[in-house]
Amino acid sequence: MKTLQIEIKGIVQGVGFRPYVYNLALKHEIKGWVNNDEKGVNIVVYSFEKNCENFINELKNNPPVLARIDSLEIKEITKIKEYKSFEIIQSTKQNNKTTIVSPDMAICQDCIDDINDKNNFRYNYALTNCTNCGPRYSIIKTVPYDRENTSMSEFELCQKCKEEYENPTNRRYHAQPVACETCGPNVTLYNKNKEVSSNIEAIEQCANYIDEGKIVAIKGLGGFHLICDATNSKVVKELRLRKNRPSKPFAVMFDNIKTIKDYTILSSKEEELLNSKEKPIVLVKKVEQADLCEEVAPNIDRLGCFIAYTPLHHLLFRFTNKPLVATSANLKDEPIIRFKDEILEKLGHVVDFVLDFNRDIVNACDDSVIQVVNNDILKLRNARAYAPTAINLQKKANKKILALGANQKSAIAIASENNLILSPHIGDLNSIDAVEYFIRTIDTFKRFYDFVPDVIVCDKHPNYESVKWAKSQDIKLVQVQHHYAHILSTMAEYKLEKDVLGIAFDGTGYGDDGNIWGGEAFVCNKKEYKRAYHLQYFKLLGGEKAVKEPKRIALSLLFDNYTLEEVLSQNNSVVNAFSGNEIKLLHTMWQKDLNAPLTSSIGRLFDAVASIANLAHIQSYEGETGLLIEQNYDEKIKDIYSYALNEEEIDISSMIKEMLEDKQTQVICTKFINTLTQIILDISNRYDDLEVVLSGGVFQNKTLLELVTKKLENQNKKYYYSKQIPLNDGGISVGQIYHIT
Repeated sequence: MKTLQIEIKGIVQGVGFRPYVYNLALKHEIKGWVNNDEKGVNIVVYSFEKNCENFINELKNNPPVLARIDSLEIKEITKIKEYKSFEIIQSTKQNNKTTIVSPDMAICQDCIDDINDKNNFRYNYALTNCTNCGPRYSIIKTVPYDRENTSMSEFELCQKCKEEYENPTNRRYHAQPVACETCGPNVTLYNKNKEVSSNIEAIEQCANYIDEGKIVAIKGLGGFHLICDATNSKVVKELRLRKNRPSKPFAVMFDNIKTIKDYTILSSKEEELLNSKEKPIVLVKKVEQADLCEEVAPNIDRLGCFIAYTPLHHLLFRFTNKPLVATSANLKDEPIIRFKDEILEKLGHVVDFVLDFNRDIVNACDDSVIQVVNNDILKLRNARAYAPTAINLQKKANKKILALGANQKSAIAIASENNLILSPHIGDLNSIDAVEYFIRTIDTFKRFYDFVPDVIVCDKHPNYESVKWAKSQDIKLVQVQHHYAHILSTMAEYKLEKDVLGIAFDGTGYGDDGNIWGGEAFVCNKKEYKRAYHLQYFKLLGGEKAVKEPKRIALSLLFDNYTLEEVLSQNNSVVNAFSGNEIKLLHTMWQKDLNAPLTSSIGRLFDAVASIANLAHIQSYEGETGLLIEQNYDEKIKDIYSYALNEEEIDISSMIKEMLEDKQTQVICTKFINTLTQIILDISNRYDDLEVVLSGGVFQNKTLLELVTKKLENQNKKYYYSKQIPLNDGGISVGQIYHIT
């Protein structure tokens, strides 16, 4: 007989780990106990040696579906104590909280079956969940993950729910949000003045309103969605008008994968992700002839799709058979809204009705957005079902580190001991509410882990709100250059430490020389970097205004290569987008450096090319030009434009001149992407001994990334790009931490 003590760390709370261990112990004739504490799960097993071995092997190789084991330590207890049975004992409280908070998860099939079963007491119950699904991060106040530490603490279990909650063989054993219509939170439909109806009647009435062409705010796991009929052109136009969102694509929610296939062309990997337990938004190719109205995702061939992921969503589709626009309920540059009263206050002019339930969202969490590249996952927004995201550090952090990320696509990260934990997507810090949400997220993670940072890591940009906050904290501060942090984030995912060739193609980021970087090639390792190449600087005429008006960037590139007289005499899409007087005025700005900062940004170069190709002279949302160029790529065209690698500069002046001679949009877009690919290959050939790391928001361009990686493979070059961490600014905080661990 042996007595062993097992300590498990990872995502092991709120995922049914203790009842799983309990049932596994019964299966292998193990006696002893299991409990939770702030670090994870503890088990004592007492049995014959072979039973213990079988128990541990199955524990390691077949854990619960939502669990992730980061470490499993086994110690033999020499002083044998005889146990008569196996028990789940009370959670213990210690002072060192390190257990990882589980992300929210989409409803499982068992719970879908429950709400559709007329003989089940949870029939039609819109907040049904179990240990395999439902809210976690969004309802938790602190760890350990016990009901008293969640927004379910005020709901006392009825007898039926209590029996399930206390039965270790039931899948709802200690499922903290477990409830039913008798004892739990309930759904209510409101118009702008008062309550209309409740429970299943509210959901049915809500579906009727949607079918009638109304716009409804519906509460999800981590915040509200604005929802309307995606086949009704009039209401989608009205939503765009009310929300002041001219053309940025809306996500669409479907009831099942079969319906999605009526509107899109899916690869097997895309289908797998859409159907996965996470149910993220996946960007896929649209079918043009489908009855989805053009206004849902105008001018592009992509559609962001997801399958209903809450019981409320599933019940809603019982009463409507239409795909539904489901976009985050927020004002521009503000976080997703969590409360009904805030919806009515801020979006009362947008919504006709609000479908709410009285379980508070403690921590807001938007939907994750994914695309498939090279038949694998690429995260564009890391949020619901994936975040908080934990990375196991090889080297123990000897300090508690808080990293603040960037200003766009903000996400914070913390590191303590061997854990690095990345928060869900926060958003752009361009409003007071967004900055408050950023600070609230920091406070949330401090509370989760009793975390007081010894050091803060942030960007170098003096005007970032995150940098201003960091400098106000009176805590040791380390600043890391933006694009170096991009490369480091990918290095962290793959645990790379030695020299690599880091290609950072991005939108913006503060450079060491005070200019705006974004087309960089670094030779770097975990601790230092050297700028090997960068895109030749060009001017952003009007600063921030140039980002919204690509024609200004294109004109600036014309000024770099032609005299004013030559520009005025040209007949092309860029020149035709301005009056003669505007061109002269902007030339003066260019000549005298008046509000014309220098940039090496590939993202801004994409903007310029979109204007030259006559695709977009003004863009209404970030990344629009990249999407337009990408969908005009023709893989049959293999040509590239001319360029030169001069000392540390990538000279594209000949490319711009050649581009202006090409009149066809597809030719310009294709040759441009081909040229960027060849530039990366040429630089990598000059550093033939180094592995290549690709990072930065520009590599969200699926066509570019697939083309570059294919060419690198053909040359037998080892390359890396982030998959579990966003390539965009959402991964910056991971890189910031990696630099100082």
